[in-house]
Amino acid sequence: MPPSSRPREPLSLALPGAAGRSQDFPSLFSDLTSLLLHHSPAAAAAAPRGRAPVFSSSTLSIPAPAPLPAAPSQPQAPTPLERAAIGACAGAAAGAFTYAALLPLDAVKTRLQAGAASRGSWQVFADILRADGPLGLYRGLSAVILGSATSSAIYFGTCELAKSLLRPHLPPFLVPPLAGASGNISSSAIMVPKELITQRLQSGAATGRSWQVLLQILRADGFFGLYAGYAATLLRNLPAGVLSYSSFEYLKAFALSKSNGANLTPGESVLCGALAGAISAGLTTPLDVVKTRLMTRVGAQGSRTVVGTMQEVIAEEGLMGLSRGIGPRVLHSACFAAIGYCAFETARLMILKSYLESCERKAAAETKTGVAAA
Repeated sequence: MPPSSRPREPLSLALPGAAGRSQDFPSLFSDLTSLLLHHSPAAAAAAPRGRAPVFSSSTLSIPAPAPLPAAPSQPQAPTPLERAAIGACAGAAAGAFTYAALLPLDAVKTRLQAGAASRGSWQVFADILRADGPLGLYRGLSAVILGSATSSAIYFGTCELAKSLLRPHLPPFLVPPLAGASGNISSSAIMVPKELITQRLQSGAATGRSWQVLLQILRADGFFGLYAGYAATLLRNLPAGVLSYSSFEYLKAFALSKSNGANLTPGESVLCGALAGAISAGLTTPLDVVKTRLMTRVGAQGSRTVVGTMQEVIAEEGLMGLSRGIGPRVLHSACFAAIGYCAFETARLMILKSYLESCERKAAAETKTGVAAA
């Protein structure tokens, strides 16, 4: 047969590891990656860490080129201090908004726990409206906004800083409780005077404006009078804060693992926050009752210690007295955590996005200046 009439056979190449299989020329392109990157496990194990894999063929090995340096316009991740500053700004906005929105529920809970009312939550709510009008539910608002913004900034800023510093050194499940504990200890220095003034006003133990109550406390009890119930507050805030913050972080991690997302949606933030707040509030109500009794006492009446006050409550009302106000407290804490964590996550992401965009603009401007100078 003449050469021109012979059928043309497809061009074939044997691929490494193909066990004698042949592929036509078009199929070669689909396997180009495996052809170039084919290398033995022993060679890969012997290569120094951090080195790129070697390209290889059946007869030739060529080291991969060194990776290109990062573009100068690429912004770096925020440092721990920058994360703490972002968390503090987001926490201040979220704290002031959340505490102010839920102040009416807190007023009812305070009346119940202080012993100023012996009826149910709805009756106490109606009594406040009849006696003082709607503004009676917002007594101590200025102290709440100022104190909660400051304490929330310290709390979330400390939590973000602790998370950034602890993550490289501890197992992941230990980071949230330790971060929550450090945030609560630092923020209690502001939270205790704020709650003291607010609860004195809410329970009727003091009258006037928030700053007038502050001056009354300083004149009567001195500077340390602002920290009445500090031990009880710390005993309540530490378990509550650790439970709430850890529960939210664990639920957040679970939700992100299921959705494969980078951040929570607003609905997920609300649900995770509500569950975390309800769990922590229900378990720490007895400590909250003792703390409220200590803060709303004026003068020398009653015990001034945590154990003594707890014994007084049990002697007067039995063990059930330590659960007074649990309904409003769980509702308040669930709503507070739902709104607070959602507001914090939203504010944090907005501030972080703005920060990263400003870093990109700054880096681009520096690169443009360097190119122009060259």
